Amino acid sequence: VQLQASGGGLVQAGGSLRLSCLASAGTFTKYIMAWFRQAPGKERELATAINRSGSSAYYADSVKGRFTISRDIAKNAMYLQMNSLKPEDTAVYYCAASTFYIVTMSEGGYDYWGQGTQVTVSS
Repeated sequence: VQLQASGGGLVQAGGSLRLSCLASAGTFTKYIMAWFRQAPGKERELATAINRSGSSAYYADSVKGRFTISRDIAKNAMYLQMNSLKPEDTAVYYCAASTFYIVTMSEGGYDYWGQGTQVTVSS
């Protein structure tokens, strides 16, 4: 599956952004979907992930209560609504798809990656 991430940009602290990830045609529900992020000088980390049906999600402590992940199976799309953004949320955000049987925090558990979209939060 091919993934295309979009929606990044520059926003002031406290603002909001919505990221989108479109998947190429196929069986979208085969995949657990996730958003990773990589800040300058840091390793890529899992921010949030959603199960195949969209009924359950995982959030890193750093984004819990501020970010919401969702998926639209009919549109082969995944979204990340980011509210109350902080400068430390500045990173390149990547969408990823996994065929693993449960949500994994490891990059190695994800088979397909989008190209990344830059999110910059100014103070």
